[in-house]
Amino acid sequence: MSNKTHSDAPIAADEVLSKSEALILKYKNIIIAAIAAVVIIMVGSMAYNTYVAEPQEKEAAEAMYIAESLFAAQDFEKAIDGDGVNLGFLQIADEYGSTAAGNLAHAYAGMALAQLGRYEEAIDELEAFDADDQIVAPAAMGTLGSCYAQTGDADAAAKYFVEAAEMADNNSLSPFYLLQAGNIYEQQGNASKALKLYEQIKNDYSTSSFATDIDKYINRVK
Repeated sequence: MSNKTHSDAPIAADEVLSKSEALILKYKNIIIAAIAAVVIIMVGSMAYNTYVAEPQEKEAAEAMYIAESLFAAQDFEKAIDGDGVNLGFLQIADEYGSTAAGNLAHAYAGMALAQLGRYEEAIDELEAFDADDQIVAPAAMGTLGSCYAQTGDADAAAKYFVEAAEMADNNSLSPFYLLQAGNIYEQQGNASKALKLYEQIKNDYSTSSFATDIDKYINRVK
């Protein structure tokens, strides 16, 4: 195969998904639930040290509570824009942008917008989020990869999937993101980059569920 490193044509979502047995769709509900759970857990663990110990954060944290609950319930429209009484993530990010909760609201908003297919808006919010932890940041970077794939930017999509894998550095999310990046490189005709990522899954995440049939991907691009 030729090593084509860039494609101007949009990536067809069904083609990308078919390369990995529609992994994104197959695991969509699990991933949504996992993202919701880890973010809410993170907010809970931050509550004492940040929102209580630093009173100036309290108002922002209280504003987040309902929006977080709506996100966890997958009521993404209300989580983003509010329910008419309580603020949504977009308003929280705008009004409390200097707080930890306001920053986190960008990540929540971006992931919720992506679920609604509002990819350009999602990209703006996710890129406004600033964190390098191993919980929320990988989810935000992985969602950025998905959004760029949907909008046709193959290079950015692969880049963010790889970054998400590096940030997560765990047996659950990292091989998932590496496989998505490998699928994109394979579709572009860049077999060497795809092979490197597939082999990384086999070598570094050999006990993950994604490594079970990784040999067929490796053999396909060799």
